[in-house]
Amino acid sequence: MAERTTANAAEGTPLGDLGRRLAAGRARLGLSLRETAERAGMAPSYLRYLEDHPGAAPGSGPLIRLAEVLETTVTDLTGGAVDLPPGPGPAGREPEFTELDPAECRSLLSAHGVGRLAVPTDSGPVIVPVNYDVVDGAIVFRTAEGATPSLADSGPVAFEVDRIDDAFSRGWSVLVRGRARTVTDPGEESRLTKRAFSTPWPGGDRHVWVRVDPDTVTGRRITV
Repeated sequence: MAERTTANAAEGTPLGDLGRRLAAGRARLGLSLRETAERAGMAPSYLRYLEDHPGAAPGSGPLIRLAEVLETTVTDLTGGAVDLPPGPGPAGREPEFTELDPAECRSLLSAHGVGRLAVPTDSGPVIVPVNYDVVDGAIVFRTAEGATPSLADSGPVAFEVDRIDDAFSRGWSVLVRGRARTVTDPGEESRLTKRAFSTPWPGGDRHVWVRVDPDTVTGRRITV
């Protein structure tokens, strides 16, 4: 895996939407550009071309093979599902649910990304997406003063992350329940800022750190 990670890092930053999706798919599966090309039955130089040229327009054959290798669909690979909610595909004929153990839940949570925070407000519960990190077992995220996520301070919250794979009718979800608090200690704020995986996608002045210490962490996986 170390060799694959090094190979990915040495391949540069892809250009264009298709290129970024191809590279993201490779990274998700731990595949180098050469491994992906070989499995898709194409020359590595051609895959490099697809990733480096925003105007690249491959035919249906290469796209279908790449989608199969990257365990996705041509629609997802080409960005056709960007504005669609996850899970529009047909359900599996005989779906099977399995409970995730705590170690699996922590592993899935630690991948970072975007999760959904359920916040109690005076007008009722509100669910908002937040960019989050996991630090010392706690869910942490940055928000703006007065924004909806900041209302979680000192209250019980629920936090959920999931992934739906429409191509294979499978997925998983992890649910965290706990109490949130605003981080006010300058030392802790500095430590969280240094360990942050990325800045909040919405941008702007979002320097209020909120920490959710889990009381319970549960998860389920659906397969067919």
